[in-house]
Amino acid sequence: MITDFKELRSRFPVLERKTYLNSGSYCALADTVKQAINNYMDDRLLVGANWDVWVMKNESVRSLMAQVLRAEADEIAVTASASAGINALASAFNFTGRRHAGKRNKVVISDFEFPTNAQIWHAQELRGARVVHVHRDADGYIPLEHFEKAIDDETQIVAVTQVCFRNGARLDIPGIVKLAHARGAKVMLDCYQAVGSMTVDVKKLDVDFAVGGMLKYLLGTAGLGFLYVRKELIPELTPTNTGWFAQANITAMDITANRPSPTARRFEAGTPAVVNCYAVEAGLKIILEVGTDVIEERVKYLTRLYMDRLEEIEWPSITPREDARHGPMICVQANQVAQLFGRLTEQDIVTSFRDDNLRATFHFYNNEKDVETIVQALLGHRAEFRPG
Repeated sequence: MITDFKELRSRFPVLERKTYLNSGSYCALADTVKQAINNYMDDRLLVGANWDVWVMKNESVRSLMAQVLRAEADEIAVTASASAGINALASAFNFTGRRHAGKRNKVVISDFEFPTNAQIWHAQELRGARVVHVHRDADGYIPLEHFEKAIDDETQIVAVTQVCFRNGARLDIPGIVKLAHARGAKVMLDCYQAVGSMTVDVKKLDVDFAVGGMLKYLLGTAGLGFLYVRKELIPELTPTNTGWFAQANITAMDITANRPSPTARRFEAGTPAVVNCYAVEAGLKIILEVGTDVIEERVKYLTRLYMDRLEEIEWPSITPREDARHGPMICVQANQVAQLFGRLTEQDIVTSFRDDNLRATFHFYNNEKDVETIVQALLGHRAEFRPG
């Protein structure tokens, strides 16, 4: 079946006015996502507290997210953010107890991490964790050999991003997982900058945990995230970062003990963000309607086209060119990048920047015209902002 990308694009009204290349920060708003938020407001005005519907919305998000990740619903915790999921997970690890005394107190992260992932694991140093950074190579990439040197028999968990938010580089996750498992370590994947723009099959990748959020390529909104936990690991991990929605029986209102759910719901906390569930449910339905394999091929096509055109205007991307080494984000270095970002914004081209890198992030709703629009704009600004 041929996917009608023109029709899909029409469901995102902002694209009529803007060249929107900022899904890596916050996705374009779909018509059905907007309507879902309006539906919540209608429910509030008509019914007031509609708890039965609200709980079912939360469960719908869990089920849909499981389908996106190709996991089981009982392996998904619906969290307030990626940070909330990592915090809950980290609290379940023991770095100083008898079981791990003198061993397995090491956490391996990389130079590509979003601050949240690094900061939370560094916070575990107060609990006996020893955090080790895997550094990038001279060319800016982190080869598998660097992970091989860092992961050893003292490593308890390797917590790594799939796609770097700074430069768009994509790590060799299957290779990292194979190394970690061979040495008895677990792997947590931060797939925030990938999931929704490409297929993230947690079973095929063989990761133990995966975290992300709904406001980027999953087409939802801020205030909701997810944590995947491999079902075999759930019984042995009891988070101390918890709440009433993490209990086996939510309605018991039991204040005598902590009785965590036998599912990944034990990594949840308090009352879910109800309105966000409406929006996220609608966004995830679009992702599943289009299909992650289809989306990935579309994004590959657009990113290749963009990198080709950047080469032609002699302002090449710093993001690795090979498909296996990049995701939906393509970056160029720029002098005074904040000013360049501002100039593009004035031209109704929505991008973002980190460090000295201008970020253009692509989704299935982008097209060839979007690519040419930003290329022509960069060409016009090349003399002023291109390094060297």
